[in-house]
Amino acid sequence: MMDRRAFMLVSVSAGAAVPWPTAAFAQTRTKVRTVGLLMTTSRSVASHIAAAVVDGLRELGHTEGKNVLFEYRWAEGQRERLAELGAELVRHPVDVIVASSQAAALAAQRATKTIPIVMVNAADPIKAGLVASLARPGGNVTGLSQQLTPEIRAKQLQLLKELLTKGSRPLVVVLHSPSTTVELGEYETTGRALELRVQFIEVRNRDDLGRTFAAMARDHVDAVLVPGDTFLFTERQRVTELALERRLPGMYSLREFTEAGGLMSYSAPLTEQFRRAAVYVDKILRGASPATLPVESPSHYELVINLKTAKALGLTVPKALLQRADEVIQ
Repeated sequence: MMDRRAFMLVSVSAGAAVPWPTAAFAQTRTKVRTVGLLMTTSRSVASHIAAAVVDGLRELGHTEGKNVLFEYRWAEGQRERLAELGAELVRHPVDVIVASSQAAALAAQRATKTIPIVMVNAADPIKAGLVASLARPGGNVTGLSQQLTPEIRAKQLQLLKELLTKGSRPLVVVLHSPSTTVELGEYETTGRALELRVQFIEVRNRDDLGRTFAAMARDHVDAVLVPGDTFLFTERQRVTELALERRLPGMYSLREFTEAGGLMSYSAPLTEQFRRAAVYVDKILRGASPATLPVESPSHYELVINLKTAKALGLTVPKALLQRADEVIQ
């Protein structure tokens, strides 16, 4: 008769032959894995979105210090540092990299073809060469695409127009910087359909912002539209302060601008996207391949209105618009 010790040895041996994912999952429950976060901006302006990844993973059973560790690399808004920081994470090494922007994902992809990469907020991952297709990425990169579709651009301009009380063909300036990845020309096409004049101004540094807003005030610009690129996101406090100082209504592509004092935003919440990125990380840590995990696009967009800013600008927000808002900041 087989004694208990012999039975245990046979059981362990048989367990080693159990096919994936049963055996692999047993291993991942005890092994400490390392997640690298390659962040385009600074901790001071983006700690909340990095925390969304950590919180999301904790909800999925990955506790920091127990079965997962995090390695942060912050580029401080300097995109040229991303290559160096991505290479650092690869050398560490980490088990998976979360890249906070399209630029960060590209830097990580250049640093490794084997470590899985979860991109977030990528403007056009197919055009950028990050994935072969949204349905089947085909390489070591997957995650979330933040494509500002023509419909979203049209919605932003339409909402802005509803607040403008001036006569025919108001003038809207779209601010952009070298880190802007959206197709700006589509704003102009949409603007014509809405009887808006749309112009574009590029800002390259913090000093440019002051000069640009002063020029817009002199030229009697009616409103400003601000995409959520890396530079403008990093400088969002300065951008919204200047817009208020120059009495320029603004539509912003991320709610963080509105929380910083901007008038209005229509966007997919960044924190939701980074929390969703945790789901990708969880699947990869449990054995899924990024090559076969489809890329997701946001399904939830929110309208946030800062009523305090509207009052400071002397604007009366139509009741119908307030009723459509997902959040009103008083």
